[in-house]
Amino acid sequence: MPTRSPRIGILVVAYNAESTLRGVLQRIPPQVSEKIEEIFVFDDASQDQTYAVGRACQEELHEGKLSIYRNPVNLMYGGNQRKGYEYAIEKGLDLVVLLHGDGQYAPEVMQELIAPLERGEAEMVMGSRMMERGAALRGNMPMYKYVGNRILTSTENALIGTRLSEFHSGYRAYSVNALRNIPLAELTSNWHFDTQIILEFLKRGYRIKEVPIPTYYGDEICYVNGIPYAMHCVWETLNFALRHRWRPHAALPLAPRPQE
Repeated sequence: MPTRSPRIGILVVAYNAESTLRGVLQRIPPQVSEKIEEIFVFDDASQDQTYAVGRACQEELHEGKLSIYRNPVNLMYGGNQRKGYEYAIEKGLDLVVLLHGDGQYAPEVMQELIAPLERGEAEMVMGSRMMERGAALRGNMPMYKYVGNRILTSTENALIGTRLSEFHSGYRAYSVNALRNIPLAELTSNWHFDTQIILEFLKRGYRIKEVPIPTYYGDEICYVNGIPYAMHCVWETLNFALRHRWRPHAALPLAPRPQE
């Protein structure tokens, strides 16, 4: 009996992305666009013309598979993701890819994130800018962000016994069935939502796989306040370590080591 192809959606989170959104949507590869069910853009109450750009793209791109939604109030980064995942769950999708509307992550390599989920090898796939030595800096990641990323990731790995090459990539793909078991409503609306969701997957023994992705830093505006973000990430990871890592029989899945 033939296996049903997974129903795949792409969640595009966007805030003040009027100058980049069209390009991001255009760069989604045709082979991915052909097999996905829907691309849903969630504009988080942008103060520019992001929503209007998205509506214009509906007539031009992806053959009717593009939907544009605008939050009436700003839900922040985590809140906007949560709304998108709830939408994917309501739609009964099998897989969902998180893509940022600011162009920082390459749509061209999206199939690399989808493939392990299609093969049943993981419940979460993270695109890592750190797996290939030197790639992040070649992609113009600012040195202070590179160093901060490495220090934070090393700290988090040490606290909970994982071997992720990067905790802080926003380019991800998920099993929607796994997301159904995550208490999304209890997670933060802030930037460390991404760290919390990793920990929730680990808590449930879900498999996390990393794939290398290219790095691009241009003139996009970064809204993350670095020091509070880092403090929140460390606190969440430490709290997880105290509550879960040291329990008897608690087993955390380990990601492969980054390539040297």
